[in-house]
Amino acid sequence: MSNLSRQTDKVFEEFHQKWEREQQELKKKLVLEDTESWRQDFGSLRYIGGVDVSFVKTSTTLACASLVVCDYPDLKVVYSDCELVHLDMPYIPGFLAFREVGFFLNLLDKLKDTNHGLTPQVILVDGNGILHPRGFGIASHLGVLSGIPCVGVAKTLMQVDGIAKDEKFAAKVAELSDDGDTFPLVTASGQVLGMAMRGCDKSSNPIFVSVGHRVSLQTATELARRCCKYRVTEPVRQADIRSREFLRDMFPETAPSRKQQPKAKKTKAHEDMSRPSHANEVKVGGAKSTTCFLDEEHSGQSDEEEESSFDCLFGPT
Repeated sequence: MSNLSRQTDKVFEEFHQKWEREQQELKKKLVLEDTESWRQDFGSLRYIGGVDVSFVKTSTTLACASLVVCDYPDLKVVYSDCELVHLDMPYIPGFLAFREVGFFLNLLDKLKDTNHGLTPQVILVDGNGILHPRGFGIASHLGVLSGIPCVGVAKTLMQVDGIAKDEKFAAKVAELSDDGDTFPLVTASGQVLGMAMRGCDKSSNPIFVSVGHRVSLQTATELARRCCKYRVTEPVRQADIRSREFLRDMFPETAPSRKQQPKAKKTKAHEDMSRPSHANEVKVGGAKSTTCFLDEEHSGQSDEEEESSFDCLFGPT
């Protein structure tokens, strides 16, 4: 092993130990029960946040952090902010929050300063909550530091303590026939860490819902179900779309021409999803931040279509 490799391993080990201690301290503040009145019938729920980060494949340090706020129950975007960020922390599996949460907190602080009335009552996070090797994923991390209830809605399964993508898991996924169908994610010791849920009829791939902070699993699952128009919950989906569009605008030289991008066939449902500029949507400006609008080519695409057309440009979120 070269000296450089040994030094790199040492640095990663130091980060690992430091971050694990910080996770354990923050975990002491974690609340796994409902604390908000809106969870009774969702009648007083008005604003739901969604956060996501998209990465530039041609750079090891540049990314876009995105925050959107959707009204409820319409799920129309009323606030959107994207910001170009520099990744100065390494990615270590199980410690994603230490790389991304700071950006989300900055975006939330900006929202509170400029449009406090639109502060979300709950945030859906593209990642896991307690479905995590140490029971404290990015959704829990963000919830504890922001004080806002959070729910983890991941697109890939965190395999931990007997929860695995095996034949038994595949058989359960195959039984999810209707949108909103679920099955529990149970550890070898019998603990339920989350739910696999089919987000919509058009996608057989489930999402994985877990408690982040200040919500129960029952409430988290029901909220995710109510927020799915496609496979992924709408607030997270919109944050993802806007972050990718932001990067395309910032780095046009890395994007293929519009003619090269696949265009979804429009249906009545797609036309209904077309995104005109809403009069009540707040635009956030600045040299490195902007409100990102969905163009006609992307409105109404399924998540699978979006991923296939964008992944050649920007890394996975």
